[in-house]
Amino acid sequence: MTWLTVALVLVVAAAGLLRWRRPAWYWLTFGVTLAALRVLVRYGSVMDACGLTVPAPRWRLALARMTNRPVPGPRAPRILRVRVTRTGLVLRLKLRPGQDAFDVAASCDRLRHSFAMYGVTSRELRSGVVELRMTGYDVLKRVQMPAVVDTTRPMRVPVALREDGAVHYRDYRAVPHALTLGATESGKSVYQRNLVAALASQHVALVGIDCKQGVELFPLARRFSALADNPDTAAELLDALVSHMEDVYQLIRAEQRITADVPDAEIAADIWDLPEHLRPVPIVVLVDEVAELALFATKEEEKRRDRIITALARLAQLGRAAGIYLEICGQRFGSELGKGITMLRAQLTGRTAHRVNDESSANMALGDIAPDAVLAAIQIPTDTPGVAITGDSTGGWARIRAPHTSLRQAVNICNRHAGLTPDLPALAPFRPALGTLTPVPAPAVESAPAVA
Repeated sequence: MTWLTVALVLVVAAAGLLRWRRPAWYWLTFGVTLAALRVLVRYGSVMDACGLTVPAPRWRLALARMTNRPVPGPRAPRILRVRVTRTGLVLRLKLRPGQDAFDVAASCDRLRHSFAMYGVTSRELRSGVVELRMTGYDVLKRVQMPAVVDTTRPMRVPVALREDGAVHYRDYRAVPHALTLGATESGKSVYQRNLVAALASQHVALVGIDCKQGVELFPLARRFSALADNPDTAAELLDALVSHMEDVYQLIRAEQRITADVPDAEIAADIWDLPEHLRPVPIVVLVDEVAELALFATKEEEKRRDRIITALARLAQLGRAAGIYLEICGQRFGSELGKGITMLRAQLTGRTAHRVNDESSANMALGDIAPDAVLAAIQIPTDTPGVAITGDSTGGWARIRAPHTSLRQAVNICNRHAGLTPDLPALAPFRPALGTLTPVPAPAVESAPAVA
């Protein structure tokens, strides 16, 4: 008994230490078993207490009365599958007749408390089938990206981790243009850095506009096809992009293949419908601080400003089919920046809001697509840089956090993939002038998972 007691004390102490210092390890060793037992044992009573049960069907009630058997009780949604993940549990539920997916979503907070989980989110997979994702610990406290992520789809890169443990991808073909807002030291630059590092290995041209004299993007210049560090150069660069877009459309028109013997599915309407040997390289345009492009003090600067905003609006409206995608970042993005700004914002489908200084800034990012996400955005604490609220035009939103990537890590990644940088003739005047690459000794650049 003495040795058994000592072993039990050691196991409990090890579990407590792991839960404090390494919650992910604790979940995989102890937490997953305890949580699965807790969910399966409590499932029926918890669903009944949360109002997620329905009465037995009439034929069963009638059968019970005719056979003098006990009246069957209410029925909870049927569990189709239980899957264990590295961050929690995933339950797939089949709803009973009369139940609604909204009822399950409204009960997520009560389910979290009843099952003693850190977080519970739900989504409807198809009619009558709901997926509950339960997290066993705070996955955003110490961001650990999975070792294996899906990078097979073109123009789709992992950039952050969601609060339910899933990977947040930036899919340019699904959401062509995006807006990222955040106050100083909110993690907006790290998010952008992760995006550049993820795109560096893709067959894509990167174009940067950094009016802070290039301090954010110019260290990554070896992977950029064009860079501008002041509003004057930015205006010329945007005009060149518009001209390039028009040339791409002429190429699509020439290769549309609309003859009668061509199937409808093969008629080209954008660059992704073209044969691979004819397809122009897609372009991602990153604007580091959009306010610097919209502010003006003189008449000449106002003319330049109108020229820039007009070019951005044209790229946002027409650029998707030509393979031009916008990533616009800033601290504020409202009507006070002048005419054309709200029209441009309406074209930016993807929205990401880091910690902001006031509620109106959160409204600028999320108020017109997911009003209930505004409150979550203004509640982001100052001691959690990198935490952000992301939403899209469907009204859905999620809390995410990008892994911390230092500037040195991002520079080394861009230098490693510098050979993939496309040379676009239309943007040749804006190609950054670079000297001879000097190797920089750096231990373990990205071997360790990024931590925020």
